[in-house]
Amino acid sequence: MDELTLINECIKGNPTAQKKLFEKFAPKMMFVCLRYCKDSYDAEDVLQEGFIKVFGSLSKYKHEGSFEGWVRRVFVNTSLDFLRKEKQLSLTSSYEDVDYKIHDDYSTSGALEAEDLMKIIMKLPKGYQVVFNLFAIEGYTHKEIADLLGISEDTSKSQYFRARASLKNYLEKEEKKV
Repeated sequence: MDELTLINECIKGNPTAQKKLFEKFAPKMMFVCLRYCKDSYDAEDVLQEGFIKVFGSLSKYKHEGSFEGWVRRVFVNTSLDFLRKEKQLSLTSSYEDVDYKIHDDYSTSGALEAEDLMKIIMKLPKGYQVVFNLFAIEGYTHKEIADLLGISEDTSKSQYFRARASLKNYLEKEEKKV
């Protein structure tokens, strides 16, 4: 079943098509949810809520850009809504407050696996973590992040630079252990 047919069948409420769509996107979207949630239980709740939103909004999909990108955006927004509801998202500092920056030429001597990096990112304060994920992983601009989170662009930049600095400090400590 091609993507357009799958979407149309889901809009009609076809349970077989809905199951196929779920099976196609659930693993990838679970990974998105895990980047924002503190544990797998919360991520599973967000995953379920995200699919409810996807199925409820499919008729609004305009077939512009990739369908997977549209689905991903629904899940990012659902994750952010969850963090706001649980009051886990606090972003208050501004760009001018950043008193340290990370150098772009910094690199670790060892290769870091994506899974290891995600574990380190999950240790960041929630505000740093969310902005880092949105900017570095999801590819949002600081303006888009500011609009999504209801903060200033400067706050988004500040949170991102602080996240990078925290990651750099963590990696430097780990390198010294080796």
